[in-house]
Amino acid sequence: MATLCRPAIAVPEHIITAEQTLDLARSVHAGHPQLALALKLIENTGVRKRHIVQPIEQTLLHPGFQARNERYESEAKARVPEVVSRALDNASLEAHDIDLIIYVSCTGFMMPSMTAWLINTMGFRSDTRQMPISQLGCAAGGAAINRAHDFCTAYPEANVLIVACEFCSLCYQPTDLGVGSLLSNGLFGDAVAAAVVRGVGGTGIQLVRNGCHLVPDTEDWIAYSVRETGFHFLLDKRVPTTMEPLAPALHTLAGQHGWDASTLDFYIIHAGGPRILDDLCRFLNVEPEAFRFSRATLTEYGNIASAVVLDAVGRLFDEGGTADRAQGMIAGFGPGITAEIALGTWVTDPAEAEALDELDSLQETGTAGDLSMSPVI
Repeated sequence: MATLCRPAIAVPEHIITAEQTLDLARSVHAGHPQLALALKLIENTGVRKRHIVQPIEQTLLHPGFQARNERYESEAKARVPEVVSRALDNASLEAHDIDLIIYVSCTGFMMPSMTAWLINTMGFRSDTRQMPISQLGCAAGGAAINRAHDFCTAYPEANVLIVACEFCSLCYQPTDLGVGSLLSNGLFGDAVAAAVVRGVGGTGIQLVRNGCHLVPDTEDWIAYSVRETGFHFLLDKRVPTTMEPLAPALHTLAGQHGWDASTLDFYIIHAGGPRILDDLCRFLNVEPEAFRFSRATLTEYGNIASAVVLDAVGRLFDEGGTADRAQGMIAGFGPGITAEIALGTWVTDPAEAEALDELDSLQETGTAGDLSMSPVI
């Protein structure tokens, strides 16, 4: 059974707070006829801060699409390897143990993909399969987990590395003045995340079923317009209402597995914005606390696109995980309007549990000694 292991997350060192965002909007768009509305929408996101790959002064400039994409590539190559190394460590695997690399990103373009660069520079086998995903937007994190699950179902002893690299700040367009664009400028942040799905063993979320649902005739609700200046993000005002047609798909998938989507033990939901989370709580009939991992991601990092679900999974681990066989759901939402949904149960690897039990026993008896040299570590 495929198990999603503990993710590794990294955010850039440059920070912009909510207060700075609002002040910038007031100064840069002082004469905008809908500035008051935009400011209210940005305040309502609940985002306290975001991390970006370059200082805000540079972010606000537009040196051209080529320069932007070159910055994307250089930042990805500088930041991804460390996160990948930590994800491999979290799964107790080495690079040569990986059979497929899934790389997801919607904020820059490379061909060959980053997957080829990773294979050449980090010791992955030359026969490692590659699956770059670039056009599913925020849903791609969920899609990557689902495709990893599918692969491990087809090849039960395989291991899959997932990498999500999103530098949303490099898509800032100073000439886009619609309210949706102004809201996006105050919502999205940058992050790199990685996680391993192990075909055998591992502690984490054991994946048991996955599915996808597209809401008909919503292709233009979330979209990119690709122009000479790069990617222009289009966000329709109807997007916050999408949980009403998507919630039944979550109920249906859970029901197909004999579960009730309203009574699960944990939820990992894409944090597209507070309205998304609030509405889904209502349509699933769950308490707001159930989405605490996603809300924390939104508050501390903003919407980090495909990396959201991995960061939220990481927060579940940070909380100490949950009880063995606890039932949960992962859902990523993005353009289409598309939902990528997974069901899973929490499992603890027997070998890891035995090592931890032995360590606890040694510590209780005071015989642990130098733990750095202990064979149970």
